[in-house]
Parts: sequence; structure tokens; C-alpha cells
Amino acid sequence: MNKIWRWMRQIDLWSPPQDRPEEEYPPVYSVDDRPLETNDLYPVNAPRPWPWQRLQNSLLASPPLPPSAQRNRPCDRTKPHRIRPAIALTISILALTAAMGQRYYRQPELQVGTLSPKTVIAPENASVVDQETTEAERTAARNGAVPVLVPNLEANQSIQNSLDNLLKQAEILRDQAGDFPLLDGRQLPTVTQTYIREAPAAAWSPIWSVVIAVATELRDAETPTSPLALLTRHEEYQALTTEQQKVARDLVRYQQLPSALELESLQLIFETARDDFRKATAEFDRLAQVDRAIPDTPVLFRLSDSEWRTVRQQVRRTLDLMLLQGIPAGVQTDLLAIAAREHLQGKIPSEAQDLGQGLIMAVLEPNLVKDLEKTRAKAEAAAEQVPAVIVNVQAGDIIVRQGKEIDQSAFILLDHFGLSQRRLNVWGLLGFGVLMGGGVALFLMVERTRRPGLRGPDYVLVSCMILGVSGLSILGFAVYSLPAVGLLASSFYGTALGSTLVGLIAILLPIGTRVNPVPLLASAAGGLVCSLIAPRLRSREELALLGGVVGIIQGAVYLALTWMLSPVVLSTWYLPLTGAIMQGIYGVVSSVIALGLSPYLEHVFDLVTPIRLAELSSPNRPMLQRLASEAPGTFQHTLFVASLAEAAARSLHCNVELVRAGTLYHDIGKMHDPQGFIENQMGGPNKHDKIDDPWVSADIIKKHVSQGLVMARRCRLPRAVQAFIPEHQGTMLISYFHHRAVEMAKTDPNIVVEETDFRYDGPIPQSPETGIVMLADSCEAALRSLKEASPSEALAMVNRILKARWRDGQLVDSGLNREHMSIIAQVFVQVWQQYNHKRIAYPKSVLNPLAGRS
Repeated sequence: MNKIWRWMRQIDLWSPPQDRPEEEYPPVYSVDDRPLETNDLYPVNAPRPWPWQRLQNSLLASPPLPPSAQRNRPCDRTKPHRIRPAIALTISILALTAAMGQRYYRQPELQVGTLSPKTVIAPENASVVDQETTEAERTAARNGAVPVLVPNLEANQSIQNSLDNLLKQAEILRDQAGDFPLLDGRQLPTVTQTYIREAPAAAWSPIWSVVIAVATELRDAETPTSPLALLTRHEEYQALTTEQQKVARDLVRYQQLPSALELESLQLIFETARDDFRKATAEFDRLAQVDRAIPDTPVLFRLSDSEWRTVRQQVRRTLDLMLLQGIPAGVQTDLLAIAAREHLQGKIPSEAQDLGQGLIMAVLEPNLVKDLEKTRAKAEAAAEQVPAVIVNVQAGDIIVRQGKEIDQSAFILLDHFGLSQRRLNVWGLLGFGVLMGGGVALFLMVERTRRPGLRGPDYVLVSCMILGVSGLSILGFAVYSLPAVGLLASSFYGTALGSTLVGLIAILLPIGTRVNPVPLLASAAGGLVCSLIAPRLRSREELALLGGVVGIIQGAVYLALTWMLSPVVLSTWYLPLTGAIMQGIYGVVSSVIALGLSPYLEHVFDLVTPIRLAELSSPNRPMLQRLASEAPGTFQHTLFVASLAEAAARSLHCNVELVRAGTLYHDIGKMHDPQGFIENQMGGPNKHDKIDDPWVSADIIKKHVSQGLVMARRCRLPRAVQAFIPEHQGTMLISYFHHRAVEMAKTDPNIVVEETDFRYDGPIPQSPETGIVMLADSCEAALRSLKEASPSEALAMVNRILKARWRDGQLVDSGLNREHMSIIAQVFVQVWQQYNHKRIAYPKSVLNPLAGRS
């Protein structure tokens, strides 16, 4: 185990080879766009990023994650110290195995599907309820419940209103067509009158011509002649069709009646009726273009007023009766048409059957809707009606024979009588321990490749998260905790570790404990979403909104898995909605709990998250407000250093949030004596000129580090931020006062100058972030002093300062190499150019309006 631990700590697949500092520092180069030459500050053949480095940069497109507060100090551990991680790793695996391997503590050896080693006989009479089978049958009954349908009053009213509109349209068309029949049906048959009104002009004109000719001949005849005989002998009559001849004969007979109208009056009646019928037909064709139209049948205009009233009444009654019976969705239209015809049969004239059926079918639609509450109640009632599955056995009965497979009923009886041989499954627990060890190794591998440098407290926190999930499994809430784990782990340690932790828990939890897989998978989906999104967020408000998104995703995944894995009837697909809503609520609650715990965990375990760093960087923080009011020059110096350091950190893919926060607090110790630093003297007398003691002045300068640490601890800054206070100065020499001491020693032999008296106590920068801030702090004053310098001159000066820090050994442990120094120098000059941009010189007349007027 010790060898495995040493190998896990030594392997680093993502770390490039580090260049050690050399004795000589190459000359300065310019910032133009030409290729670097051999005499440039950093050689042309400087090592390029490895291919996997470019891949890593592409994968890290999101904001960089906060590094651990663990500093990369030189490895000076002795052998006993190397044993401790191995012991901690072993204890962690054993503890996690014991906590999550709950399934193996009282696991029956005789389970469903195993072969019985002997014949087992029931020792006594028993009736045992099979809870698992009973619940399965009740679930099937619940999912198979027929939905409860209730009439939709709004749909009924809409259907009735549509029928009323159709009947009104029909009434208008009938009024437009005129009264019918035109004459008494006993004098002129109704069929003939129908033909006269509806026949086209080409068919009606020959008939009326023959009738006129016969009437004229009868009037002019000198001897009485039979009208019908005269009609049949007429040549035009012979050219008519059989139907036309019948109409002509009926008209001639009508003319022989004593009460017959004159031909002129009769012609006027016929032409008026024909014209009204033609207009009504045209309007009918126009109305037929809408969705719900009157059936295309001529019976509408042929019915008498009494017959039409009967049709209207029966159609309304039939529609009300069908709506009262209810029309569910999906019923075939043919069946509804047959039902409507059966209801109208014998109640309206036979020739109006198609018209009545058409009016009903034109407006009829489903009017039954699912009552969710009643359906749910019915489903629950159906589930409660399912009797409990009871396994009965008599004393002396054989429960299972030797060599036979144990089924569910036999297992229930064996477990009831205590014959299932429940005991600690040592081999199963050992196998689970191996899986747990593999999971821990995978987590450590991901940590070493994607997020190196976790501290002991970080491992303790991750272990506590897993143990917390195991504890919740006893209460039955373990499957709902994965969103909280994903949100916390990814916020603290990044997407890779958060996703890995959620995935490992989702895999190992159902192996070691008994959990429902559907809620577990839904919770794992919510946890993965938290792991992917949480590290990109920069405020608590955004995390709170993420909780709502997680709830929606968790509920949707639960609903989809339930539909896929459970036998749900199509008509009752919505029954799992209750469970999905509860899953969504669990996801939101889990995220809210994690959001509430996050600030406490950050302080207890000294964690730096992007959100905490953003909060610390707020100018409204009391410490920063004090710095701005008590040491304004230092505060302005801090802002410019922050600009330089942030730009460099962003170019090197370092933690920009940590650099920003650390830079803002790196000089807070100067508030102990603001006038002891030249940027706060505002052109006034220099305090150190009055002191005239370089040792005292050096102590004042160095004290801003020690006092800064005191202030940082007082306001509970994270250690990762506190590290910027001493490390931005490292062990640098306070050159000005050291030079004065040396000059004083030249004139007074009794004075002994120790260089250590004029050096900061350190430590030197232990991370790229603090190294960048050291360089930015060193270059800030020099860059501010340049007003008319060219970029090449500014770059030369920056490189001289960087060379001095490099030669002084201040960057040995920072992780920065010479290639990084080249990038940092370029970035510093670019930021200086942005601050030192040129402005348009305004004319004096603009600045002095009175002078312009004169």
C-alpha cells in the first residue's frame, strides 16, 4: 500500500519539465512583431508547449479553478512522513467500505435464484406477507387503472353554440329560398313543384313553352278538345324527357281546375321561386367553405315549415343526449354517425335523416376529459384493493428441496423462519472494498492529472461527503443527496473532481446498499449538471438559480426513466407526474442545503471558491474600504498591480480570481504606518529622513508583512489569500536602506551591516499566482515612472527587473519558468500601454472660454 501511495504521489502526467534557473540571464529584446533572434532575452529554441498542454488549454476554456491552499514546497519529508499518507489512504478505504457496504452485513446466503444445499422443512405453521410481490402487483394495478373521464362543460357549450349557429344559417337560407310548397299539394304535386323550383333554365323553359302552347290552342279551339290529348300530340312534348313530360301533364291538369291561377300569375310565382332558390343555393355554396357547414343536401329547402321545426327539435335533443352520454377522444366517426342516425330514426321525416345526421356530425366532438384527481384516486383505490400476497405453509411441509432453485415464495418462508442464513458476507465486503479502493485510486488519478495539490483537510471533506451519503442511506434519503455533493465538490475542487465523485457514488451506492435505481439515476443526472455548471458561476444567486434547473432536470429524468422501465398505460401516462414533481423538489432542496452549507465549509476547511474570491474582491469589503481611506496611495498602487497581475495570470491560464483577491490584500499591512511608505506621503516630508536610521526604517518596511498577516487573520481571509502577503516580497533585499547602511559603515568602522537585517523574512513565492504578483509589484513603480518611453524601452526595463528577481532566486519554487517570464514581460508592457495611452490636446480656447471670447 505504501508503494502504491508513493507511486500515486509521484506520477504527474500533466506537468511539463521545469527549467532550472541558470547563472547567466540572456540580454533584453524588443516588443515588435519580428521573430525572436538568438540574442533575445529568451532563446528562440525555448521549449514549446507540449501537444497535451495545448489539449489541456482547450479543455480549460472555462474560468480556471481555484487552486488548493497547499503550497508546492520543496520535498524534504523523511521516511516516517511518507508512511502517513499510506495509512490515511488505508483507513479511508476501510471506513468508506464499512459505511457504504451496508448490504453485506446481514446478507442471506440462500437468496432468490440460488440452489438450496439441502431440503428445508417448515418447523411450524406460518402465513407470511410477501411485501415485494405485493408492492409489484399494486404498482401494476395502479399503472393499469382506467382513467376517469368527466364531461367538459366548456366543450359542451361550444358544441351547442356551434349547432345553434348552423340552425340559424339554415333558417336564413330557408327564408331566402322562400316558402314551400308554392301551391296546394293537392292541386299540384309537391314533387312537381320541387322540380319547377330547382330545375335549371334549360330544362324548365321547354316545359313551360309546351304548357303555354297547349293553353293557347285550347283557347283558340272551336270544338272541345282533351288537353292531355292535345298535349301528347304536340311535337315539343315528344322531345321532352319522361320527367319533363310528367311535369307538363301536371301543369296542364292544374290549368283545368276551377281554382287554377292564370298563366301570367302562375309564371310570376314560378319565376320568383326559381330566382329565390338560385340565390339561396349560391349563399349555401359560400357557407359550405367553412369548417362546420350545413350538410350539402337539397332536403333543407324542400321541407315544410312544420317538418323543419320537427327536425330542429329532434336534432337538439339528440345532440344533448349524446353529450350527456359522453364522447371520449379516439371514438371512430362512423360509430358516432350510426349512433346519431339511431337516435333520429322515426322522429323526423325519412327524407330528412341525412340532413339531421349531418347537422349533428358537423358539430360533434369529444367532450370528455381526464379528471386527474379522480383518476389518481381510482388508481390508488385499485392498488388498495389488491390483496396482500400471503405465502402459507403448514408445519412439516417442504419449503424447498435440495438442489432446487429458490424462488420468491421459498425465500420469504426461509427468511421468516430465520433459515436464510443471514450473516456478514466477508468475501462480498472484501470485493466491495476492492471496488472502493479502485474508486479511490481513480479519484486520486483524476486529482493528480486535473487538480493536483489537494490538502489533507480536502481529503477529509471529500470523505465526509461520502460518509454523509452513506448515513442518509440508512434514512432512505441517500439517492436525493447527489446534487448537493456535485454542487459542493465541483465548487470546491472543479468540474473533473465533482463529476468523478458523483459518478463513483452513483456506481458504488447501489452495489453496497439497497436503493431504487430510478431515483438514483435521476439524482445522479442532477449531480452531474451541478458538477458541470457550478464552477462557472460567480455568485450565490446564480447557484440558487442552478438549483431550480437541477430540479427540473432531475424530475424530467425521473419521468422519462419511469415511462421506459415501468408498465404505464398510454391513457395513464401522467400518473408518474407526482413522483417527478417530488424528485424536482428533492433536487431543489438538495441544492439549497448545499448552498447553505457552502460558506461554513469554506471557512472550516479553508477553501477558496470562485464565488468566495469574488466576494472578497468586492470594494465594499470593510478591509478594502479602510485601505482606500487610510492609505489611498497604497490602494491606487494595489489597483495597478492587480491590473498587471490579472492580465499575466490570464495569459498563463492561472487562477485569475485568486490573483485578483490576493493582490487587493497583499499590502493591507501598510495601514499600520501609512506615512512610512512614499506612495502615501502625497509630496509631504519623508518620515524616514527624520528617523535617519536605516535599520529602523527597514523594520518599518518589513513590518507591513507581519502586520498584514495579523490583519488578514483578524478578518478571516483564506490561507491561499494570506499567502500573497509574505510571498509577494519573498526574501528580497530592501535595497535603499541597505545601501544607506553600507554607506554609513564606510564612515564608521564600528557599524556591522548584516544583509539579513534588510531582507524580508519570506517565504519566497510558492505558486505561480504569488510569483506573478511579486513581479507585478516590482514593476509597478517603474512602469508608472515612464511617461514618454517607447514600448521597447519599457520592455527593457521590465526585463531588467524580472532578471533581478530571477537571479535573486525568488522564483525557484513558484513554478514559473523562463518561457513564462517572456510572456509576463510582454503582458506588463501591454497593460502599461493601455494605461499610458495618448490623449488629444485641447485648445486653450476650449479650456478658457473667456479667453476665446476676447
